[in-house]
Amino acid sequence: MKQLLKEKLIVLKIMFLLCLSLFLASFFPQILTYRNPAALAPVQLQDQFKDFRNWGLLNNVGNSHIHAIDAWKLEQGSRDIVVAVVDTGIDATHPDIKNNLWKDPVTGYYGWDFVVGKPNPKDDVRDGNGHGTHVAGILGAALNAKAGISGVAHQVSIMAVRYYSEKNTGAENLKNSIKALNWAIDHGAKIINYSGGGPEFSNEEYIAIKKARDKGILIVTAAGNERSDSDLPQHFYYPCAYRLENIICVAAVNIHNELLPSSNWGKNRVDVAAPGENILSTTPGGKYANMSGTSQATAFVSGIAALILSKNHSLSPGEVKEIVRNSSDKLLNLKDKVYSGGRVNAYAAVAMVDLLKKAVLSAVIKAPTKPLSSIRKISSKKK
Repeated sequence: MKQLLKEKLIVLKIMFLLCLSLFLASFFPQILTYRNPAALAPVQLQDQFKDFRNWGLLNNVGNSHIHAIDAWKLEQGSRDIVVAVVDTGIDATHPDIKNNLWKDPVTGYYGWDFVVGKPNPKDDVRDGNGHGTHVAGILGAALNAKAGISGVAHQVSIMAVRYYSEKNTGAENLKNSIKALNWAIDHGAKIINYSGGGPEFSNEEYIAIKKARDKGILIVTAAGNERSDSDLPQHFYYPCAYRLENIICVAAVNIHNELLPSSNWGKNRVDVAAPGENILSTTPGGKYANMSGTSQATAFVSGIAALILSKNHSLSPGEVKEIVRNSSDKLLNLKDKVYSGGRVNAYAAVAMVDLLKKAVLSAVIKAPTKPLSSIRKISSKKK
């Protein structure tokens, strides 16, 4: 009950600030600019972006990308924001990832492998198909215009924590995922990208995510690929179903803004949708490949969250969550599928951080003297 009240207070705070910004905008129109990219940054695609091969960042098919280029004119990320990729490991030598790896200040390790019990987890394509490297590339690869690749936040720090092996049982993967979550929490992650899950409630996992919440750490997790309504008890998918305020649950859409047939949905338990079909990203061996699923969609949202926190380090997980949900592009076909009713918009999210800052500042400067009152698995497949 106490945590539910806390979550409601966070929502009310964000909504109050948004309403305040709208009120102030009627007197100071320059405040209200986040919905029109031209208002803050002219939409002129530079030559370095014209050959992007990840349609989630940019495409001419429809208004289905996340407006990353406009977002980068406001924020490109910060090395201080550590994003843990709890997955299959990572190719630390990939040219688009190696310079964005987090390093432990004491040991120099870039992560831990709970499958084999040693540091610096490699991403073996024979045991997980390069999934972790692919996810890491979507959220935080360096900008490589020549290859047509970039992470959503291409100046963050990526921490790799391996929990998954195709050779392990579901119970073993779940056990390792709990260890991986705790390791990331204890080693300074601000965001944990967890592109996996399953139908089993785990008290240990629940406690780990509560621990993350209490330390101000955001968990971005996949809605799953079971083609199910996750609001129904028989189709609950965890961690999404834990209903903690530091969890953002992500469904997947295609280039036409349509929910993938494989993607889970849920008006109450799935927060937003993001690009998730045939997404090009980094794979082991310095290569690139397309993968599809809610795993890929989750990585887009982790990248957006990293941009938000880079813009304002002091935001709580619940505040980041509300910004991501409220800044999404509302789509009729998603109205009854996800809580926000929309697909994420990186530009609108980052601009909303500025908008809220301006609203608060304007309130202080201009206000009157009286104050305003089953089996754990990764959630994608290679194409």
